Amino acid sequence: MSGGSLGGATNMRSIIAIVLSAAALASCTPESGSNADVTGSIDNCVRKLFSQYNPKDKKQCVAVCIACERGVMTTCSTACTLRGAQ
Repeated sequence: MSGGSLGGATNMRSIIAIVLSAAALASCTPESGSNADVTGSIDNCVRKLFSQYNPKDKKQCVAVCIACERGVMTTCSTACTLRGAQ
């Protein structure tokens, strides 16, 4: 009989491990459109700053990042470089 209860404990541990793994995985996956601006406020901010915005122009990209996305110089510069701005 004691072997049966041990098997139940092992099954329960397996289930808990699976649930915790699923929760950890779900917290790591980005939400759909997490970088998307749902309200359009970033686009409006960009239009106010630059009538002809060029995201490949690093100065413009960094300025928009700082002003419209509440970034700081270091992270905005890196983000713009990764997006292909020069």
